[in-house]
Amino acid sequence: MNPPQNRIFSGVQPTGNLHLGNYLGAIRNWVRLQRDYDCIFCIVDLHAITVPQDPAQLRAQTREVTAAYIAAGIDPEHCVIFNQSMVPGHAELAWSLACLTPLGWLNRMTQFKEKAGKQREEAGLGLYAYPVLMAADIILYKATHVPVGEDQKQHLELARDIAGTFNRRYGVDYFPLPEPMIFGAATRVMSLRDGSKKMSKSDTSDYSRINMTDDAETIALKIRKAKTDPLPLPATIEEAEKRPEADNLLGIYAALADITRQQAVEQWAGQQFSAFKNSLAELSAEILGKICGEMRRLLADPGYIDGILHRGAERANAIAEPHLREVYDIMGLLRV
Repeated sequence: MNPPQNRIFSGVQPTGNLHLGNYLGAIRNWVRLQRDYDCIFCIVDLHAITVPQDPAQLRAQTREVTAAYIAAGIDPEHCVIFNQSMVPGHAELAWSLACLTPLGWLNRMTQFKEKAGKQREEAGLGLYAYPVLMAADIILYKATHVPVGEDQKQHLELARDIAGTFNRRYGVDYFPLPEPMIFGAATRVMSLRDGSKKMSKSDTSDYSRINMTDDAETIALKIRKAKTDPLPLPATIEEAEKRPEADNLLGIYAALADITRQQAVEQWAGQQFSAFKNSLAELSAEILGKICGEMRRLLADPGYIDGILHRGAERANAIAEPHLREVYDIMGLLRV
């Protein structure tokens, strides 16, 4: 049976607090995509262990990401939600694809250089081969579309190259070449303490980000303490782009209010930051506070979350296993 021609695969690593950037740049878009696409959303815990993890914390964070998906509006009955390690096909296909992937391709991957830094010789093979596992994640399900940020475009291009190499090597038209889905305006949410840096869970200051686990009061406080400049709010997009902190807060406001950045600029042009921050704090607390409350309710019942993951893994395996068998057959591998 041919897979759907509108299947999406995407995932998030369970490595620390999800924040506003994850929500606006990815998860909120997934909620909207589930109406029109066959969606598979993964918690990619095998990717997480490419760097050292505390086992108990990794389990807890896997449940936290699952709760965030559901609290944000992803329907576990309609979409497939599971953690990667529950489906052996990810690791199995990654090995098969690794045998087709030239080292030169992996040497060009910028994220390995960034993550390994000066400790390159001590970095694990998993961190180096991370993009091959990402390719396996996607093409195991014959996904046709992948929502990605700008920083993941290179990995998706590699996934397309690997899928194409498999098809050419074995003279088949088996794997589709997945297309990127890039969402523009809200994909880059910057630090609340430095508008030139991307919002990050690794930032030492908790006031640099809004966590999806923050309650409404904490969210409002962080918005009111966000760094700004002494001038009134900009009157044009061009002016905003020259003022990173103002531009970042206007972008967040536009995304949460579901209006364009231009509309946000026009609405607040020339006004003082105090009034704007109060409005943004209320809007942020209203939307994200509800998500936080639902996450806490879900996390209070880990058995429910584990049930979601188990059922999702069963559905994912039902898709993945026949594909893996066909891949092995094409490659000449016996699978009893």
